[in-house]
Amino acid sequence: MADNPDRPVDQAPPPPTPPQEHSPPQEHSMTRTEPGGGEHRATRARRSFTGRAAGARRRAVGALATAISIVTAVVVLILSVHIVFVAFEANTSNDLVRWFGDRATDLCWQFRDVFQPDGHKTEVAVNYGLAALVYLAAGRILVDLVRRLA
Repeated sequence: MADNPDRPVDQAPPPPTPPQEHSPPQEHSMTRTEPGGGEHRATRARRSFTGRAAGARRRAVGALATAISIVTAVVVLILSVHIVFVAFEANTSNDLVRWFGDRATDLCWQFRDVFQPDGHKTEVAVNYGLAALVYLAAGRILVDLVRRLA
């Protein structure tokens, strides 16, 4: 009993003090608590909604980026197939060859006559290949921008 020198030896230690009741937590403007300590239903619903909205936005951005990638790939494929058809002198009276040629001519727009080498095959390969590279680069830049802005 030598822990406290100020207390007489024959006196019993004081009883432990009961835990003090804490005042209820202050309500913040953004969250409310229920008496049991849980979040208010409206707050949970709001957080759940914003989480779902963020998830929906991520899915929409992903879908848009995927669509841009697919369109870019299809355009580059059309231009590449046309280059191959011209390089190997495919039958121009064939409907498939004609279809790819028409689409490639439409998609090539300003790149059709950037370079004018001597041979027709070289001219198509260089100009349509340049158009394909520009589409490919522009598509990648757009995909990156869409993903970064979201």
